[in-house]
Amino acid sequence: MKRWRTKANVSRDELAAAANYSPDTIKSMEQGVRMPTPRVLDAADELCRAEGLLSAAKEYLQREKFPARAQDFMEREREAISVWWYEASLIPGLLQTKGYARTLIDNRIPPLDEETVGERIAARMERQAILTDRKPPVGLSFVLYEAVLRSPQVDAQQLRHLLEVSRLRNVVVQVLPFELAIPAALMGPMVLLETRAHERFAFTETPLASELSADPGAVSRVSERLSMIRAQALDPDGSARFIERMVNQS
Repeated sequence: MKRWRTKANVSRDELAAAANYSPDTIKSMEQGVRMPTPRVLDAADELCRAEGLLSAAKEYLQREKFPARAQDFMEREREAISVWWYEASLIPGLLQTKGYARTLIDNRIPPLDEETVGERIAARMERQAILTDRKPPVGLSFVLYEAVLRSPQVDAQQLRHLLEVSRLRNVVVQVLPFELAIPAALMGPMVLLETRAHERFAFTETPLASELSADPGAVSRVSERLSMIRAQALDPDGSARFIERMVNQS
């Protein structure tokens, strides 16, 4: 964009005025600090007589919907026919309400700009199509440690949403109470995915890193831990009653 502007002898102030941005914002876009917007590309195209070459770049400026470290997992999730998921501290993304998702994403450190926050929330809601829109349905099993439900970010609306989702024929939601926790349950979240090609992937995550692995040893370890956790958790009916009591207390 800067090369076209310089070639056309258009000043930064002129482009800023045409696009309704400050000159400093245009400068940050030209330096790669900020992503150019469709509006500024169209304005630059017209001012610089680029004959559509700058405007054509708009389609390449779509932001990634998910953080870089989660993109491989999201690809596998889209291909999944079966998902086993254990969470120790947060409601899984597939079960989150929009309000809960915003609370998490909006309070990220370092903070995200409002546009990125909105895009991340929308992407998370789009993922939830896996609950109802796939044919044949995807088998989904979730176990939530009690600490997840006791978080101050979890309100009655989120609890009711868990109950609603748990009534779907292809979804199982279980609660692991504090008193039934085993050491494997304190090691953090774990997900086991199986794809249409019958490939199995294990996903583990910490605050600073995440790993998606198809290594048979890693898959076997995660599968064993998930099986132990599921066996300790309340059954689906008992879990629903547990959540209902929390709703009544809230």
